[in-house]
Amino acid sequence: MTAGQLTAVLPPPDAAAPHDCLARNEWICGEYLSTRRQILWDAVVQHLQLTAVSVVIGLAVALPLAVAARRWRWAAGPVLGVTTVLYTIPSLAMFSLLLPVYGLSATLVVAGLVLYSLTLLVRNILAGLRAVPDETRQAARGMGYGPVRLLLAVELPLALPAAMAGLRIATVSAVSLVTVGAIVGYGGLGNLIYSGMNTYFKAQVLTASVLCVVIAIAADLVLLLAQRLLTPWTRAVRT
Repeated sequence: MTAGQLTAVLPPPDAAAPHDCLARNEWICGEYLSTRRQILWDAVVQHLQLTAVSVVIGLAVALPLAVAARRWRWAAGPVLGVTTVLYTIPSLAMFSLLLPVYGLSATLVVAGLVLYSLTLLVRNILAGLRAVPDETRQAARGMGYGPVRLLLAVELPLALPAAMAGLRIATVSAVSLVTVGAIVGYGGLGNLIYSGMNTYFKAQVLTASVLCVVIAIAADLVLLLAQRLLTPWTRAVRT
């Protein structure tokens, strides 16, 4: 899917009847939804793809970094420091720095989102691992658990609530930051927002913006449900 396929422009004045909300360029316009359904669908699909891929890759990178920072105390400072610095880089500057490597491609947007997600994911996973009681670790070692089994069967499950909290924040942030990818032609709904602002196409700007909010809320609710299903003991403790 190319950027041009996700771009719609304001129709000329003679393209619709005077009573048409598109001709009047209104913010809320049902005619826009019915006539641009495929464009909106393609933009939503691209938005979801960019968000999902970047968050999954970010999680795959953040997990070993957090485990290393927990296992070797000297690594915690550099890992947290580098990921924090990456998060402070403005998005336009980040994409400019990555442009020589990835070019004008969806990979450029994904790489930038992965780097931004690291500070949220690493910090929360590390906080969860550090919160595991030492007596729990000692008990697991006394039962013959080795380092790998201890990590997979004890530490990571107990760190899951904090890790999921970081994942939820990183996902919602990624949904928002994907729109910035419109500057390189791969921004999902951001492409529609950008082109709509350039042409002052009110219905397009509002519809794409609302869809971004809906995606963010839906993603957060799905992850919250997954967290409750994966951590039933937290509900038992509250009750």
